[in-house]
Amino acid sequence: MIKIGDLPDMLPAFPLPGALLLPRSCLPLHIFEPRYLAMIDDALKTQGRLIGMIQPNPGRAGDEKGLHTIGCAGRITQFSETEDGRYMLTLAGVSRFRLLGEVDGFAPYRRIEVNWDGFEQDRKASERDVAFDREKFLNLLSKYFTYRDLSADWEMLKDADDELLVNSLSMMLEFEPEDKQALLEAPSLSTRRETLVTLIEYFLRGGDAEEMMQ
Repeated sequence: MIKIGDLPDMLPAFPLPGALLLPRSCLPLHIFEPRYLAMIDDALKTQGRLIGMIQPNPGRAGDEKGLHTIGCAGRITQFSETEDGRYMLTLAGVSRFRLLGEVDGFAPYRRIEVNWDGFEQDRKASERDVAFDREKFLNLLSKYFTYRDLSADWEMLKDADDELLVNSLSMMLEFEPEDKQALLEAPSLSTRRETLVTLIEYFLRGGDAEEMMQ
């Protein structure tokens, strides 16, 4: 378990619309903007190598600078540089946080003050979803994949543990940014799974997909 005392009060912020990082999950990133290249350079110099993934929320501040109040910190666990100076890296989700405010300064990227209270489960062992009906869930998922013309290793999905399955699908499937935020803010794995099911069912009820729900 990661102790709260090991986590900083300030993080570099990467406000990326539609990107979802969850605790104990991994997110690959391709970094090419100069300000975010500088952010990665600075993060690699710190002991924790943490980046705060947080979604923009224009409605919060009335302009494009608004941020959602909850994000997720990720530790840089893999890193490589291309010949033209871009970075390819992987973030491992550590814990969600609550945004307290932005930090003024001269850095080319945004920095935020954060609080880690209320997300203790994020820093413990993986969660179980005791009410998870996997067969029913995979049947629904199969309809979604068929409609979207997606392929999957169904044997792997059948054997994956609850958290890996639900979190990986939450991060990978294409939903609107606000839907991704709802998945992030789900208070438990079972709530996230229920939210994911609702989003898939909502998608399948629309247009020509309605027949597949029969």
